Amino acid sequence: MQIFEHIPPIIREIKKLKQNGKTIGFVPTMGAFHQGHMSLIYSSKKENDITVISIFVNPTQFNNKNDLVNYPRTLDDDSVKLKSCLSHKDIVFIPSEKEMYHKKDKKVFYFGNLDKVMEGKYRKGYFNGVALIVSKLFKIITPDKVYFGEKDFQQLVIIKRLIKNLQLPVQIIPRPIVREKDGLAMSSRNVLLSEEQRKNATVIFRTLTEAKKLSHNLSVEETKQWVINKINSTPLLQVQYFEIVDSIELQPINNWKEDKEKIGCVAVKAGKYRLIDNIRFDI
Repeated sequence: MQIFEHIPPIIREIKKLKQNGKTIGFVPTMGAFHQGHMSLIYSSKKENDITVISIFVNPTQFNNKNDLVNYPRTLDDDSVKLKSCLSHKDIVFIPSEKEMYHKKDKKVFYFGNLDKVMEGKYRKGYFNGVALIVSKLFKIITPDKVYFGEKDFQQLVIIKRLIKNLQLPVQIIPRPIVREKDGLAMSSRNVLLSEEQRKNATVIFRTLTEAKKLSHNLSVEETKQWVINKINSTPLLQVQYFEIVDSIELQPINNWKEDKEKIGCVAVKAGKYRLIDNIRFDI
């Protein structure tokens, strides 16, 4: 694999590849790889001539400095995993903060209501930070396809809107949530949980799965309250929000009869860490 740390050389390399007719798949990451990341990379490898992976812990999407400092950084381990699956032609982009933000960027993106609900309500400025770095990376990498996991469902919706707003010629490829054997959605933050927090966190997906079954006999509001009560009754866990929304505009679903794809999105606090997950309701 080819490793780049600076912007001009990677732009030249990708331009050369495209002139030779190569298709580019892109997986943007913040490192600390787990099987969720690897599934995105494998998908890109199958569908493109060249796969580009970026590893960059983006400071503009952290509204809590402690979260930024404590975010897992495992570059040596990540490099071993990448070497096991990438070819010598594939590319890894590992820029510094100075490289990506050589001058302060105060650009503000407009997403209507999409970035004001759920995660946006609790993480002010988060999605603008995501849009800022993703738009920068798209400009550098100019991918044909870009791969994101569905665990961060709201982020996925917002990046789709970003691509539409900027009229970028890139296809977004969502991939299903990858889970641990006990059902917990894979996340780089899972390793930060205490043993008891990690054990109790399995109730999140079990509750969502059961709620999907119960929803055939409960109203939307009753389903929401059941999920919140169930998770909150588990020691060390506290629901920040559980919303059932449509998959396009992230507006609340009030009645199961609404002709929209329905997604239940949850954020749960386990001590100082936040765990997110989601599930589709097929009513």
